[in-house]
Amino acid sequence: MDEREKEKIYSKRVRAGKRTYFFDVKSTRGNDFYLTITESRRHPQGEGFTYEKHKMFLYKEDFDKFIEALQETIDYVKSDLMPDVDFSQFSQRDEPNEVGTELKWD
Repeated sequence: MDEREKEKIYSKRVRAGKRTYFFDVKSTRGNDFYLTITESRRHPQGEGFTYEKHKMFLYKEDFDKFIEALQETIDYVKSDLMPDVDFSQFSQRDEPNEVGTELKWD
């Protein structure tokens, strides 16, 4: 097993169209923990695909400040900028095998 794989403790994947977000908890040699947030975007290249990745590191001392700022920003967009949008419609779209999804069989 690769040394970097040993330090991964937990992973959550969120698929969003051509993008996938990874939330990974990792440990340091000193048994401390941090979070990496990776955005991976798929691009066609020749007969296959290439992936463009952007990574962010979030340390435990910043967790609460990060969550608070993220929640305030999302609340502002939802209530002040887009109050008429039903945001629940977007989470329903990601449900697999739901009637009305874009899966089509020929």
